Amino acid sequence: MTDNAVRSPASYFPFIEKKYGRPIAEWKGLIRSSPLTKHMELVGWLRSEHGLGHGRADALVAHTLAEDSAK
Repeated sequence: MTDNAVRSPASYFPFIEKKYGRPIAEWKGLIRSSPLTKHMELVGWLRSEHGLGHGRADALVAHTLAEDSAK
């Protein structure tokens, strides 16, 4: 992968688990249980309430919402 390569949301998951101490399934559960439904609202919530960086929060929300819409 080059420095300019686009990363998939899931490529952030190992780092998120290590840095923030929760498994991805738990983060997805938090996102799904939130009363918020819009992508950027959820990203902002993860940033303000849980201290995630923007890219990591965005990756979690994008992956979770994509899974839910595929169901």
